[in-house]
Amino acid sequence: MKTVSIEKVFATTCQALRIGVIQARVVNSESNPALWQLIGEEEARIASAYRLDEINKRPAIQATRKAYRAFGKDPNRYRVSSEALCRRIVKGMGIYRIDTLVDLGNLVSIRAGYSIGAFDADHIDGDHLTLGVGREGELFHGIGRGVLNIEGLPVYRDRTGGIGTPTSDEERTKISLDTRHLLLLINAYGEEMPLDQAIDWTVELLKQFVSATDITTTIVATSQFEQ
Repeated sequence: MKTVSIEKVFATTCQALRIGVIQARVVNSESNPALWQLIGEEEARIASAYRLDEINKRPAIQATRKAYRAFGKDPNRYRVSSEALCRRIVKGMGIYRIDTLVDLGNLVSIRAGYSIGAFDADHIDGDHLTLGVGREGELFHGIGRGVLNIEGLPVYRDRTGGIGTPTSDEERTKISLDTRHLLLLINAYGEEMPLDQAIDWTVELLKQFVSATDITTTIVATSQFEQ
């Protein structure tokens, strides 16, 4: 069982931050046609509901961008993952097909507006993650991005180093077809879909599409920051 805490800097900078933490045993697969039907329906809804210049005004996305600016990061250069996904949809490019677990997380992200961190829990070093702010020169290999400059980005760290930001997660702990233990984090810097509803919906998707069992959920808030 993994635990998550938030560094003190977030208590003043991101006072509304709440993190939905979901842990489960799962069975991943290459693709699921029924899941992609849901994704297609959500892509159509987003494409009809938003112009390209309106996506960053979604409450959840706007709040995460505000956090980036507060920590000195340009959210137009380092886009929040939920914003990047929705921009692809509105541009007619669609979202990537990766595998069922990753695709499921992307569905939650585009519907709720929150960035989603999905990790292979067996590759996390230790049983505790801390959410802090990226430091100058901190090494981080973004999935499919190579070395990513995470200075000024919110970053989850295990005992080895960073594993996730709202822009990209780290290669070291990424989901694969061999993933059996999932840690999924819903990053709500400002509320759009109520967080408890987003958690419940994600759990139902996990049960339906990756046969999730041994499920635990919790919410971590800035009021629980480290001393």
